[in-house]
Order: sequence, then structure tokens, then C-alpha cells
Amino acid sequence: MKKKLNYKIPLLFAVVAAFAMFVGARFSSHSKADGGISDPSSLFQEVMMRINSEYVDKPDDAKLTQAAIEGMLKELDPHSVFIPASELKASTEELQGNFEGIGIEFNILNDTIFVVTPISGGPSEKLGIRAGDKIIKIDGKNVAGVKYKESDVFKHLRGAKGTDVTVSILRSGNPGLLDFKITRDKIPIYSIDASYMASPGIGYIKISRFGSTTADEFSSAFEKLQKQGMTSLVLDLRGNPGGYLNIAIDIASEFIPKGKLIVYTEGRASEKAVYNSKDYSPFKGKVAVLIDEGSASASEIVTGALQDWDRALVIGRRSFGKGLVQQQYPLSDGSALRLTIARYYTPSGRCIQKSYKNGVEDYYQDFAKRYKSGELENKDSIKVIDSLKYYTNNHRAVYGGGGIVPDVFVPLDTSENSTYLIKLLNKGVFNQYVLTYTDKHRTELTGKYPDFATFDKNFVTDNSFINDFVKYGEKAGVKKDEKAMAISGSFIKNELKALVARQLFQNDGFYQVVNETNNVYLKAIQSIKDNSFEKDGIVSK
Repeated sequence: MKKKLNYKIPLLFAVVAAFAMFVGARFSSHSKADGGISDPSSLFQEVMMRINSEYVDKPDDAKLTQAAIEGMLKELDPHSVFIPASELKASTEELQGNFEGIGIEFNILNDTIFVVTPISGGPSEKLGIRAGDKIIKIDGKNVAGVKYKESDVFKHLRGAKGTDVTVSILRSGNPGLLDFKITRDKIPIYSIDASYMASPGIGYIKISRFGSTTADEFSSAFEKLQKQGMTSLVLDLRGNPGGYLNIAIDIASEFIPKGKLIVYTEGRASEKAVYNSKDYSPFKGKVAVLIDEGSASASEIVTGALQDWDRALVIGRRSFGKGLVQQQYPLSDGSALRLTIARYYTPSGRCIQKSYKNGVEDYYQDFAKRYKSGELENKDSIKVIDSLKYYTNNHRAVYGGGGIVPDVFVPLDTSENSTYLIKLLNKGVFNQYVLTYTDKHRTELTGKYPDFATFDKNFVTDNSFINDFVKYGEKAGVKKDEKAMAISGSFIKNELKALVARQLFQNDGFYQVVNETNNVYLKAIQSIKDNSFEKDGIVSK
């Protein structure tokens, strides 16, 4: 493993040179002999002129222009979008890997702002703000019991680096308020949700997105696990919507020898661009990649490359199917155009972009269609097209035309679903209850469970705990259902334990508990331990 990843490839998804869009030239009265307008932009200008001169009320030109742009882009593809100036910063923060503020994760419960956890390395953590603290005042103004909204919290706690904000905190065991003067700073947004040893020799890393800091985060997590004896890896890309292309190439290069094709892109106005693996002294152990219907774009680039080179066993369900490359162009008013400029192709030559011929709304109803067709529960229901058949390095058949089909299919488990469970989830009862419970018992919990291993072995969601949770749900308007508890009880117990683990041991604790009963994860561990890799023609070096 390298010490630090280098990602200087131009960002196909990042901001590039300024691009000004000029909509509509001067209206021209010149028309074809048949009465039609010769220039479509003139037709648009003609309609705008007529609206401005004749419409019953004074029109809002800015709204009309935005609606026209958005409607125009819908006719192209589902991923070409217009981003208003007011939304641009928020839309790029997650991929940039930071924002400016005080650095806390929070929740609003009983009209009070609870600190779920201070973000590691942020100014709040450095000042000693703790999980479970309640923010009562901001700059001397009361914010508890006044129906403060999430947007209000962002408005008053986020701000430019170097500016100050004072928060008054109520902490369990302290008689009065504690005042903290916090100097805002850049706050990291982490894209590695969890990294831990799943079992002796087998490491686990979950990547939530491919942002600007992902490569360095991955390198640190990987090296940590190697020091703990990792010889095989479970790489979890489930629910990962993608991100920067160059970061996907960096991650794929961790497993594929130098100079091998990772992906190539090509478009009508974009010349073919080829991206090969870098010189990273790749990992030689077994790799299992977990995917599902939420794995898209950069996730599919990594998965497709590792599958085509027979470098990883892909486990789960068919991925989303986004094989389009976007480039972001700043516009003259501070807004931006994120435009599809090319398609990407895996090393075997397959484009995995699914069809969008029936429009944007149909495109994003894909999960419901997969559920209805039975694909999420039965691999035989996955429709593949023989004309889009390709072959991996070891001559295994793979398919283009709509997502990556896993080597090992694991169905969606709906056996514990119930209307009662869905109501509890939709009303946020799980998170609210655990926040209240840990706030009340935090000192006891931290003393009793100094590390995750002790917690995992000894913490039990017993009958008393569950009864208390059910009563809390009833207060929130979810009536107890004994029959549903018989169906969903095991899930409820495990989810509650996982959420308590998150409060005490952050995301690593949460995923270690959740994964203990997750069929996709368990199949990956089993496949690494048995001969699945050899049987499927997957190489481990």
C-alpha cells in the first residue's frame, strides 16, 4: 500500500473553466415559407416576448427561465441537471469532503438540539463538547422549546471559517449551562463509513461515496486493517451513489496491477479517454465487493473493473445502472450546468447504463419495477440481453445494458417486514428512543462497556428494554402489535442494539452489529473462507 494516494487526473465531474449559456438570440421575424420558425431559439424568444407583453399577470422571468432550462434538460437524460446558485454550495459539499461550521452531528428531540456526536477533528471536539450534550442557547438566544428547525440550526451554526459562535450547553451531571465559544473551521465529511476486522484475517471497509478525500481515507483504513492481520477484504459499496471518476480509478488501482485498463469514456463531442491503473503495489488477497440496486456510477466503475479482470467476487444484487459521465460548468449568474458529456465503458467494453427512453420519472421508479418483477428476490428474474454479452479476462460471461449483475446473488430479505415496523421507522421512533435512552444512561453505559467487544458480548435488548421501546412508540402514535412483534421482533432488537452501539462507538459499532445478521455480508465472509473464488475463476493475486 502506498502512504498517500495521488489524484491529479482532471475531474470529469468537477468544476471546469467558466461556461456561459446564452439562451435565445435576438427575436427574428424571418420564417420559413410554410410559416415555421427557422431557428428554435427564436421560437423560444418569441414565446417569452408574447408572455411578457400579453400575459394576464406580470410574469417572473427568472422562474420561467429556470423552468424552461429544467424542462429542456429532462429531454436529454436523467443526469443532466441545472443547479441554482442558492443550491450549488450544498450540492458539492459532500463530494468536496468538507464544509465550514462547528463540527457536530445533531438531532432535534423534544424541541431540543441534541449533539449526537462531535465530528472527529472538528472545533467542537477539540473544545470538549460531547455526545449527549443539549444546545440550549446560540449566541445568547434561547433555542430550546421554541420549535427550532433543522434549517435554523444550519443557519446559525454553520458559517465562514474563522468566525465565532457561542453555544450554551446543558450536560448531564452539571447543574448549570456550560458556555463554549467556538471558532468555526473546515469540517471534514468522511466517506468511509466503517472499517474493522470482520473475522481473523478478513477486513471490512464500507465506502458511502467517492469524494475528494475518499482515496486518502481508504488508504488509512486499509493500512490500519493490514496492521491487524488482514489478508482478505470485504469492500462494501451498497447504497454508494458514486462521485468523482478519478477517485474510482484510485480505488480500483489498489487491487489491479499497474497499466491495466480500468475504464474508458467516449461521447459525441468528447474524444475517447482511457484510464489505466496506477502504480500502487496492489493488494493480492481475496476481495469480495458488495453491491445492490443503490450502487451507481463510480461504484460501478470500481466493481466493473474488478469483475472484468476477475479480481473480485461480486456479491449482492444488480447495481443501479448509471454509465453516463457528467461535467459541471459554472454559469454567469452563479448557477451551474451539470451536463452528460460521455458514456463510460468497463475493461471488457460494456456500457452498463440502463435505458431512460421512457423519461426521468420512469427511470427513477426502477426499484419498484425490480421489486414487482421479482428480480430482488430471484436472480432468474434479472433480464439480460445476449447481444450485450461480454467476457472477463478469464472468459466468464458478463452483461451490459443496465447495471452490473453480481457473481453471487443474494436476495432482498423481506421476511421480517411488517406494517408495525414500517410505522416505527417512518416516525423516527428508533432514533428518538435510543437518543433518549443513551442520554439517560450514558455514564452507566460508558462505564459498563469500555470497548465494542465488551458491549457486543454483554449488551442485550431484553424484554424490559423492548417493552420500554414499545411504550415509547405508543406515545409517538404507533400502537403495539403483538403479531407484528413476532414477525419483526428480531430486527427491532438488532436495530436498537446497533443504534446504541453507534452512540457509544460511532459508525464502526453500528455496522458491526447490523452486519452480524446481514445475509449479503455473511455470504461474503463465507465465500472468502470456502472455495467460491476458485470455483468462479476469481484470482487473488
